[in-house]
Amino acid sequence: MIYFKYLRMVIRSFMQYRLSFWLNLLGQFFVTFFAFAGMALLFRRFGSIGGWSFGEAALCFAVVGTSFALTECFARGFDIFQRQIKSGDFDRLLLRPRGTVLQVMGSNFELTRAGRLAQSLVVLGLAVSWVDVTWTAAKILTLVLMILSGVAVFTGVFILGAVVCFWTVEGLEFINIFTDGGREIAAYPLTIYPKWIMRFFTFLLPFGCFNYLPLLYLTGRAAAHPTLYMLTPLLGFVYLLPCLLLWRFGVRHYISTGN
Repeated sequence: MIYFKYLRMVIRSFMQYRLSFWLNLLGQFFVTFFAFAGMALLFRRFGSIGGWSFGEAALCFAVVGTSFALTECFARGFDIFQRQIKSGDFDRLLLRPRGTVLQVMGSNFELTRAGRLAQSLVVLGLAVSWVDVTWTAAKILTLVLMILSGVAVFTGVFILGAVVCFWTVEGLEFINIFTDGGREIAAYPLTIYPKWIMRFFTFLLPFGCFNYLPLLYLTGRAAAHPTLYMLTPLLGFVYLLPCLLLWRFGVRHYISTGN
């Protein structure tokens, strides 16, 4: 209930400047639209990449885009956590009788990212009709799990970036390699990249677990043990657990920056 009260307060503040809100929403829509247009032009020139069709790559793009947009909408507080550390506002959160995870998540909502979400959902709807897939109940469930697992993975990466701030105070730009950079890499099937990149974004940062591996199941490329590929999005939720444990470790060792 407290989380939704935070959300309601932010919506009311956005509605104080409605024109600005809607223009930002429109701008975010076209930011990802041009990224997708670049993908479309690439496939128009080469036909396929690494044996993947445009529809399959579009499905990959849409899943990552939808997950990342949802994460930015509702977990943005961790991505800008260094502001609370520098200003000392995090000290105030520690005095409240509620968990810090809930409070940091509720400290910032980037609702203008709903423009990116809308564009990703449009692409998702188109990609579902473009790919040669028979959509059974199991495959629809897998697709939903892919999106939700992606939200868990991106939230986990945001949390890890916030944990670093307990010792550095300032946010580190290299974290964007794993957030924005990871989003760009995971927007295409991982087999088009060198093997070390594929392994890194599968075993260390599990982008491949919520996107590429279940995509093999959806497109019928998982010849052996397809059920295992169907269940790989669950690893995204598992990945979130150690991220939350590291957050608790950081909170316990937090030393205020003072005034």
